[in-house]
Amino acid sequence: MLDLFIDVQRGTGVSYLFISHDLGVVRRVCHRAAVLYQGEIVESGPVGPLTHEPTHPYTRRLLQAAPVADPVRQAERRAARLGPRDSR
Repeated sequence: MLDLFIDVQRGTGVSYLFISHDLGVVRRVCHRAAVLYQGEIVESGPVGPLTHEPTHPYTRRLLQAAPVADPVRQAERRAARLGPRDSR
């Protein structure tokens, strides 16, 4: 179904309002995105910069919470989220 949306958009230039909780799908389907937090848009812009260099803390947390197939990247995200471990 997503491929159909993409094909129609490319073929006709039509715009969609696509609402999703799945950031992987958003990256695949959308050119621009907005992140809502408590009913307010807290960040918006082109999908690339929004997902690779988020500026709002909620956007960063959302991206860190997305599943990652690569266990090394998953460990890096977990370490970034938790911060340095207590050495006691």
